[in-house]
Amino acid sequence: MNQDERITNLEVKLSFSEDLLEELNQTVYKQQQQIDALIKEVKALKLQMASNLPSDGNSPRDEIPPHY
Repeated sequence: MNQDERITNLEVKLSFSEDLLEELNQTVYKQQQQIDALIKEVKALKLQMASNLPSDGNSPRDEIPPHY
C-alpha cells in the first residue's frame, strides 16, 4: 500500500467519523429537547397536584366513611 492509498483511506475514515459525530450531536440535541419538555411537564403536574390538595393536608380518600 503506497502513501497515497493510505492518505485516501485516512480521509475516508475521517469523513465517516465526521458524519457519525454530526449524527450523534443531532441525537443528543433532540434528546435534550425531549428532556426539557419532560421537565416542564413534570413541573406542571407538580403544580397541578399541589393546587388540588386540601389546605389541611388530609385527602378525602383518607377520611373514614360515615357508616363505620
